[in-house]
Amino acid sequence: MYQIKILNKISPVGLERFESDRYTVGSEVAGEDGIVVRSAPLLDYEFPESLLAIARAGAGVNNIPVDQCTEKGIVVFNTPGANANAVKELVLAGLLISSRKVTQGMAWAQGLKGQGDAVGKAVEKGKSAFVGPEIKGKKLGVIGLGAIGILVANAARSLGMEVHGYDPYISVDSAWGLSRAVKHSLTLDDIFETCDYITVHVPQTPDTKNMINKDSIAKMKDGVRILNFARGGLVNSADVVAAIEAGKVAAYVTDFPSDDLLGVDGVIAIPHLGASTPESEDNCARMAADELMAYLSDGNIINSVNFPALSSPRAAGCSRVCVFHKNIPSMLSQVTKLLSDKGVNIENMQSKSRKDVAYTVLDCAGQVGQDALESLVDSEGIIRIRVISA
Repeated sequence: MYQIKILNKISPVGLERFESDRYTVGSEVAGEDGIVVRSAPLLDYEFPESLLAIARAGAGVNNIPVDQCTEKGIVVFNTPGANANAVKELVLAGLLISSRKVTQGMAWAQGLKGQGDAVGKAVEKGKSAFVGPEIKGKKLGVIGLGAIGILVANAARSLGMEVHGYDPYISVDSAWGLSRAVKHSLTLDDIFETCDYITVHVPQTPDTKNMINKDSIAKMKDGVRILNFARGGLVNSADVVAAIEAGKVAAYVTDFPSDDLLGVDGVIAIPHLGASTPESEDNCARMAADELMAYLSDGNIINSVNFPALSSPRAAGCSRVCVFHKNIPSMLSQVTKLLSDKGVNIENMQSKSRKDVAYTVLDCAGQVGQDALESLVDSEGIIRIRVISA
């Protein structure tokens, strides 16, 4: 039985996918083989020796010590695209409320309570304070054309916007899904200098942190509207507040409130609702469970953030040897020689690398015990070895 520890509240739709005869699932299990987590912090978590994988029911993995997991041969999964539609819909709402001052107008209207028949006249007199432009015909810059960015770009096109997209690392699959009407921007400056609205959809890394700052804002059009539904640290809060107060930025819509942003006229702070829909939570939980089961049961890796993707059907009657190792010469020869010396016949082998690490799967005839490979565990370059019985 595999032990699956659940951190945070995870949708039952996902947890029900774990087969009860193969998996014990709960928040109190010990000696866990796998973890399913949303936002619970794992940076100081004491990982047991038994832990093989962590599945994050969401896209970001800032709450997981990914480098430490890589060193221990713990596979970290995320669920890209599972919450993309939920975020896209909120971004579209953000586009509208950044233009029409809807939230400010609603708050003002509530203050008319008690005026009786005079409310109608007060509305007509005061509504001019909340006017704003339509988004149709305006230029939207989408920075990052992953699962969410593509949906936003395509939806904005259908609403009549002229969309400019920037992503030097766009995947082939993403490119196929992008509307041909989206204009390709070769540089960030093209987005900054051209667009009336700018929305960011990139992960937060040392390279992208504070990518929206006083220098990039200075390149933008006067009255630009900025949207951030990706990560709070992508935008320098102090710089955007200063730009709003100076009249350079008309509005900043963020899903990541902070104390310095609250109460600032022109900042629309949403309480991190991007993926907070029942459909999104179900999708993330379902995908996380499937990824975890595919790895624990068969050694297949799909949507890992720290090891290469590798999926292969199991050969009948074979044990599967899963080897995590450094991406350096002679690693495979060490493994195959040891198995050969022990009279083990390798039926099939696949190996994939990702930067400095690699993952190799060998299907071996009959039963292969974990102890048969113990001599390799301490070898230089070997990170972890596990055997899945035939």
